[in-house]
Amino acid sequence: MKLTLRRLPARQLLTRRLWTRRLLLCAWLGASLFLGLFAALPAWAGQACEARPLATADAARSLDLALRTVQALDASGAQVALVSRAGQDLGKYGLRYSHMGIALRDHPAGRWTVVHELNECATASSALYEEGMGNFFLTDLVRHEAQLVIPGPVAQARLAQLLAGRTPRRLHEQRYNMLSYVFATHYQNSNQWVLENYAAASAPAGDVATREEAQAWLKSAGFAPITVHIPPATRLGARMFRANVAFDDHPFDRRVAGKIDTVSTDAVVRFVQHSDHAAKVIIVQ
Repeated sequence: MKLTLRRLPARQLLTRRLWTRRLLLCAWLGASLFLGLFAALPAWAGQACEARPLATADAARSLDLALRTVQALDASGAQVALVSRAGQDLGKYGLRYSHMGIALRDHPAGRWTVVHELNECATASSALYEEGMGNFFLTDLVRHEAQLVIPGPVAQARLAQLLAGRTPRRLHEQRYNMLSYVFATHYQNSNQWVLENYAAASAPAGDVATREEAQAWLKSAGFAPITVHIPPATRLGARMFRANVAFDDHPFDRRVAGKIDTVSTDAVVRFVQHSDHAAKVIIVQ
């Protein structure tokens, strides 16, 4: 089942034709510059469509990774796990994985179903999906490697209970921003959705039912986002040419300084390890 989851005024010294040509040339150069700058931006989360089909060999490697991931989960005895994949090369940001979901062993849709938020084809929207482990990894991976975070037994039980209810949908914001501010609710990226569900499961019963409450609890519990340094020209180019990137939810002073505080898989893992000493990490290679 899929949870339900877009001039300058010219001086008269130039003829109209010459001015038009220069204007078009400037526009073309500006667009090329901004697109080139934007290419340096990270992509923190997954998308619900692919630009091209996978090669047969890559698909086979992805399915093999899915099988080995399920085997590792079964061997761990886990009921719930956070699973990350490497869909983007984020090495220059010190990050190894780009996208995270919550895997549930005994899910109505099938054993080891992954529930996660996906950006819909680089639009400004996202939806929640329930997918088998094979589908989760059947994407254009930069490394055929998975990271599993196994919370302690108490946290697992609470996460399983939470996933069976309506909280995951209440904590989902359809307006997608791959660099959404960690402590704002106007947008959401997919790793942020996982984090806020973890907060709802970890906080005292009844304390977290909304995104505002989840973020307040995370702040009080000491969650630390990552900070991505993005210069003004790159921000402008991204905002002009990508529907799934926005910066208006970030604090003005941080934004002007080029300091973008957002949620990555690594930040989620660090927080889980800090808040749950029974948690363990497994790498599937």
